[in-house]
Amino acid sequence: METKAPVVLNSLPPYGHVIASEKWRNSSLIQSLKGGGVKILFENELGVSDFHLPNKSCVLYVSECDIIAGNSYKRKLVRYRNGSSSFQELVLVENTRLSEQYFSAVQKFVVFDLGLTLLPVSGQTEASQLIAQIVHGEGRENPFRRRTSSRLLDPLVPGLVQQVPGVGRVKALALLRHFSSIRQLCNAAPAELEPIVGQAAAQQIHSFFHKDTAAGT
Repeated sequence: METKAPVVLNSLPPYGHVIASEKWRNSSLIQSLKGGGVKILFENELGVSDFHLPNKSCVLYVSECDIIAGNSYKRKLVRYRNGSSSFQELVLVENTRLSEQYFSAVQKFVVFDLGLTLLPVSGQTEASQLIAQIVHGEGRENPFRRRTSSRLLDPLVPGLVQQVPGVGRVKALALLRHFSSIRQLCNAAPAELEPIVGQAAAQQIHSFFHKDTAAGT
């Protein structure tokens, strides 16, 4: 069910809702979100953001077409980073067969140059899964559950990763989308973590999992 409600640029949607830019109204992403039990509020005045989520995050979606078309998406990302938003700024990037050759450059620009959190998705359906996951919380069953993201649905796993200083829910989900197990995450070198969470957080995570080893040396 969709509702048109007057909201301001940095408004926070209620639990179970997403505020979406009007341009997404007829998209498959919106249809998938509705099917996942997420209520949609459409708004024209979200600035550069595409979505606002109830956990005080906003989302900018970078599509395969955006990436292939050239560097104009970079200007949008800079405006997004510089926006006067009190929300945590997330960037969903389509990593597809056509865009994968550009993905590492996009990842470097988003994470290293702008300091934003990047979450790769295969397309709008997977993006809707991730957004629904954040909206409903990790403990609720997701009707769009897929094998590749099933580990995200165990509330204990993201909760454990969030014990690392400086790692919140969003970064925990981003890490678990790249590493198939806690063991793999624990053994990851800082260089493997940096493209996902940035240099400072990568050092914190590595130090957290290796503090006992360091203490014994």
